[in-house]
Amino acid sequence: MSEENQNKQGQLNIELSEEVAEGTYSNLAIINHSHSEFVVDFIRMMPGVPKAKVKSRIVLTPQHAKRLMKALADNVQKYESQFGEIKDNDPGQAIPLNFGGPSAQA
Repeated sequence: MSEENQNKQGQLNIELSEEVAEGTYSNLAIINHSHSEFVVDFIRMMPGVPKAKVKSRIVLTPQHAKRLMKALADNVQKYESQFGEIKDNDPGQAIPLNFGGPSAQA
């Protein structure tokens, strides 16, 4: 086998459609797990709306979930070294469902 074929064999060709490339905004994630998988639901909560929808669900193996956790930690560290510390919410403070906006009315 030629070196060129070996290099091609080791590469992964990833396609990204225009629709997926636009991304999906999420401001809440809920994570559950079983013996064999982790399930991450990405949710979009809107100000003044008491109901939120799951916009995307990702199912991972435990091994892939751990790799994702390490990759996220590495990227957060790199982000903070470039832009400063990311301020987290006070752990004792619940996220308000109305985001401080007006209450929903019909």
